[in-house]
Amino acid sequence: MRQKNPKYMKEIEDFVDEYYTQYHKTPSCREIAENTTLQRSAVQRYLTAMNEQGMIEYDGKSISTRKIRNSMTGRASVGIVGSIQCGPLTEEEEALEGYVDLPTSLFGNGEFYLLHAYRDSMINAGIDDGDMVLVRRQEEARDGDIVVAYVEGEGNTLKRFYHAEDGIILHPENETMDDIKVDHCEIQGVAVWVFKKIAR
Repeated sequence: MRQKNPKYMKEIEDFVDEYYTQYHKTPSCREIAENTTLQRSAVQRYLTAMNEQGMIEYDGKSISTRKIRNSMTGRASVGIVGSIQCGPLTEEEEALEGYVDLPTSLFGNGEFYLLHAYRDSMINAGIDDGDMVLVRRQEEARDGDIVVAYVEGEGNTLKRFYHAEDGIILHPENETMDDIKVDHCEIQGVAVWVFKKIAR
């Protein structure tokens, strides 16, 4: 199957979620086509491709998105979106690797994603190379939060966040490393859980 445009996939998923919220059922291909920029025949092909990629569940009639499943099961389908550097700033391209289901009774509600941590700048916070970090997607952080921070022109990093009089401090939890001081950074989420393998 030819590669599908992620923009159209997101457009379909967003409309299905909005329609379900309003009508408590999923829309038909005709209704999706009438409310998106795709033709009806293209909608069918996109739904099939999205089902194959695990973005939705589609049996030719009904559509189930992550948001719909979460509202029905009390579980959150969380995307694994690649890696985050626990070290110097680095440019990372977000690449969706798959999804895992997490119980909302344990992790709460909200929009989350998972990242693989690598390198050793956060070891004193219990985040080691190879751990998976659950991040709540949000744009603000409090002093002391461990954040996914993006600095324009530099890239992403996982660090403890502090306000300073002349900017922002991104603090590594490793005494051998220096703070990163920046004028501004974009908060892409706050780390809330760490998953790690138990060594044998």
